[in-house]
Amino acid sequence: MDAQPTEITGVQTLLRGLAVIDAVASGCRDLRSVGEFTGTSKSTTHRLLSALVQQRFLRFTHHDGYALGPRLIELGTRSLENTPLYPLARPFLQQLADFTRDTVHLGQREGAEVLYIDKIPGQQGLEMRSRIGHRMPLVLTGIGKALLLDADESEWRQLFLAHGELCHLPDFLGRMRGYADAGFAFDLEENEPTIRCVAAPVYDAGNHVVAAISVASTVIYMPDARMQELVPHVKECAKKISQELGWRAPSFTP
Repeated sequence: MDAQPTEITGVQTLLRGLAVIDAVASGCRDLRSVGEFTGTSKSTTHRLLSALVQQRFLRFTHHDGYALGPRLIELGTRSLENTPLYPLARPFLQQLADFTRDTVHLGQREGAEVLYIDKIPGQQGLEMRSRIGHRMPLVLTGIGKALLLDADESEWRQLFLAHGELCHLPDFLGRMRGYADAGFAFDLEENEPTIRCVAAPVYDAGNHVVAAISVASTVIYMPDARMQELVPHVKECAKKISQELGWRAPSFTP
């Protein structure tokens, strides 16, 4: 049976409300900019904004305009808590953070990007732009490269060319082959100046990469020698998380 007009209207209103939330999340702070972002009329935009503020999905002040509200924080926290990977990985990430005293990340792949789903800040007094919910291109980050270690070379090439120059492709592919063979990846300041990281993939019971972890710090604390020293510790942490997800190291027969 075809959907009734009231059902269609309800779906349209829902989608418009979600678009308004996206607009505010993208930096729109007033009625006009939100309306331009969503393509809705002034009256419709005002009605949606008022309803979302009333339900605490958005907040409004005369000084700052519209911003994301506490209800979204509550739902985001519940979403993280209900993701099996998050509670399973947290104790191991904390152990790694305590050992290294550097920033530790947990991320998952979202298309061509890595989505950071956990971050434990370092103890060196250094802050970097990564944050929970932040996305970055896979090929520009160590944790993103680790997420690609079970992908094929054609995918590496396609993702790199979306952000890098063709003349640098052979070097990138060479590094990725080495990372795939060794089971870890580096970020050598490709993503953020002076920031380096050591990353390793997390596998599920089917031996598929489903997440990755990284230890990151400024180049002062991450010279080449220390990066190499951290590799076995990062890989061991990723291995423990993988085992919690049902992964077992492949057995080889002579």
